[in-house]
Amino acid sequence: KLFFTDYGNAAKVERCDMDGMNRTWIVDSKIEQPTALALDLINKYVYWLDIYLETVEVVDYQGRRRQTITKGRQVRHLCGLAVFENYLYTINSDNLSILRINRYNGTDVQDLARLDNAIEIRVYQKRTQAAVRSHACEVDPYGMPGGCSHICLLSSSYKARTCRCRTGFILGSDGRSCK
Repeated sequence: KLFFTDYGNAAKVERCDMDGMNRTWIVDSKIEQPTALALDLINKYVYWLDIYLETVEVVDYQGRRRQTITKGRQVRHLCGLAVFENYLYTINSDNLSILRINRYNGTDVQDLARLDNAIEIRVYQKRTQAAVRSHACEVDPYGMPGGCSHICLLSSSYKARTCRCRTGFILGSDGRSCK
């Protein structure tokens, strides 16, 4: 799945399949300007910052069990969001510090370090990576991902895929080759 935020005409947090199909709003009320998003892949939670409402909130992948983690003026200066173990990590754009926030109750906020310039944060750790299983976009014997001549996108499951073409090409009637 692909998760993303939108704060155009109607602010929301959404998800869809990797090929863009099955687009679903998971949060579309009491939300104004969601600017950062982080996923807890193990427990299947979506965290986001709303800098207009000055909140950090969480829902499950279906948009249920919504909770506010923290609220207040300090949130308007946050950018980027990552989750690891019991904490959320973010950047305070006022003083370019990395903050660590308890993700269960919003307490235990700590300044970890200062940076010269940052607007995004990521946690790279083996436990945050999902196990890879065989999938529909694996390279075939001819070196083509999922049998697609250009781009292979996973669809509704790891067993399904959609082929797409690079700009300037059109997908052929076989649904795999680009012309």
